[in-house]
Amino acid sequence: MKTIEGNLTAKGLAVALVASRFNSFLVEQLVKGAIDAFVRLGGADKDLMLVRVPGAYEIPVVAKRLAASKKFSAVVGLGAVVQGATPHASLICETTARAFSEIALETGVPVVDGVVTAENLEQAVERCGTKQGNKGFAAMQAAVELANVLARL
Repeated sequence: MKTIEGNLTAKGLAVALVASRFNSFLVEQLVKGAIDAFVRLGGADKDLMLVRVPGAYEIPVVAKRLAASKKFSAVVGLGAVVQGATPHASLICETTARAFSEIALETGVPVVDGVVTAENLEQAVERCGTKQGNKGFAAMQAAVELANVLARL
């Protein structure tokens, strides 16, 4: 049986980060985590692009443009959505997650969801670099692995 697996080597990969400015005190930790992962995995600074957008809801339209350009091995969306008194946060998270999948399927470029969704600020802080790790770091790892899997197919 032949098995194809991706490795965690970013050398030679070009990756775009799309980060929201909303909840920037959280998102900046995700950006730092993603950059740290890319560098630790052997990626070069020149092969990483960061694009800023207003909020998480705006990430998919930019991610689609970047993925469709075929200039990037993967795209990572980074944002933080904290549930409030209305279902608005849930709608944003569902919409962005669905869009990331659709973009990846349409373009063949991995679009990884690094948008933290939390019920409260404490949970969000935990997922952006404290007790539960850094979702930006994990999203970059997934992007690198997926890009390498696709390159081997």
